[in-house]
Amino acid sequence: MARTTDGAAGARPTIRDIARVAGVSKASVSYALNDLPGVSEQTRARIRATATELGWRPSAAARSLSRARAGAVGLAVARDVRLLEEEPYYMRFIAGMESVLAREGLSLLLSVVPDVEAAVGVLRDWWGERRVDGVVLTDLRVQDPRVALVAELGIPCAVPAGAGRATSVQAERQAFEEVVTHLCAQGHRRLARVAGPREFLHTLRRDVAWAEVTRSALGAPAPVVVADYTSAGGLAATRGLLAGAEPPTAVVYDNDVMAAAVVAEREALGVRVPQDLAVVAGDDSMLCRLVSPAISCLQRDVVADGARSARLLLEVLQGRPGQAPAGEPHRLVVRGTTVRAPVG
Repeated sequence: MARTTDGAAGARPTIRDIARVAGVSKASVSYALNDLPGVSEQTRARIRATATELGWRPSAAARSLSRARAGAVGLAVARDVRLLEEEPYYMRFIAGMESVLAREGLSLLLSVVPDVEAAVGVLRDWWGERRVDGVVLTDLRVQDPRVALVAELGIPCAVPAGAGRATSVQAERQAFEEVVTHLCAQGHRRLARVAGPREFLHTLRRDVAWAEVTRSALGAPAPVVVADYTSAGGLAATRGLLAGAEPPTAVVYDNDVMAAAVVAEREALGVRVPQDLAVVAGDDSMLCRLVSPAISCLQRDVVADGARSARLLLEVLQGRPGQAPAGEPHRLVVRGTTVRAPVG
């Protein structure tokens, strides 16, 4: 017999009830019931068992309010606007989304906010005002309040491949194995990585993969310096690495902006590229091909990622269980920043 909640007899159990009985937070319940990151597998199993025992079922009330379609989907980007001035990633991602949405007669409602707390407010307002039919969540944080919000309100959502729980460390490990193998073949033994902020799930996965791969290849994990994805942040991190007692001879950057800034400012940094310092970008945009020498990179099709995310959300809106397809693996593209020109 299912347990009763604290409300009136026959009251429908809520996420709050499940959290109380399971002894966890409401956010943890949302993560578990929506198969999203933020809880351990043991906690996820306990929460689901509690939900079943209480007779909990997902509420269709919020979705029923949106039966009159808004004809738009929402994307609230929680990033510092200064980064978006430099970073071409989101324009490519949005182009991919629009290539799908336009064919379906849907509009994209875009908002750029400084943090996830502001994004929560935007998403709540959009849903309350019936301005969107669903949303795409990008750059998931370790504990992300947007996940709890969409679960609480019943907002249809999609998470891009590589941004959520479904992406494993293995995918990042394979990419770093290519990079490290290439750099070692070029004679490098002192490697380093300039990473993005550790609030992002993808950064933590990369940290684990980088440590494993470099430990295997070099005998010890290569150092990592955290930056903010901006050109200024990448340059500051690089200066710090080069000032060390044993500066790296090759650096891998988590995005293209930081890598391009280092190549462009190599004279001010006092290094030659690639003779003194090899540079690899963790993404491949036009920036990697505009600088000289062109930057070796881990290439992926960001436009295709955006298109896949839009198609996934459309499946959710059509009532089908949206399973995030695996994104295409990163592929190392070797260019002038990691290959020394032959002498003579």
